Amino acid sequence: MNFSSLPIKRLLAALVVIASGVLLRRYGLAHRIPAFYVHYGYLALWAAMVYFVVALLLRSRPQRQILFVTVLVCALVEVSKLSHTPALDVVRLTTVGAWLLGRSFSGWNFPAYAVGLAVAFGLDALLAGGMFQKSRGRRR
Repeated sequence: MNFSSLPIKRLLAALVVIASGVLLRRYGLAHRIPAFYVHYGYLALWAAMVYFVVALLLRSRPQRQILFVTVLVCALVEVSKLSHTPALDVVRLTTVGAWLLGRSFSGWNFPAYAVGLAVAFGLDALLAGGMFQKSRGRRR
């Protein structure tokens, strides 16, 4: 396995972010981390996870486009919390559904997403070897 390829680096980053989010959400309060940091730290890690998953799916796209798509995904998921259909509510009642979709809308979540996306974008730029990856057009 070639650990120097960007998709592998992104996959490893996504796995580290997912593990960190699960650990923070599951054990943060038990280790006396203040609820504020557990909640908003988890949201920042969730946004970073979304960034790396989108980056894996759109690997031939420039980082700015990946960031744009990720911002849209995070915003749509947050706004979808305003919609309460029976199917969505059943999913949100499960642990995984609550972790992935959340249960209630809060405008205060957007700054946490912004922090998570900024850190993920910066880390991705470091992994790619430059602050901004220039577009080389579509790969065929």
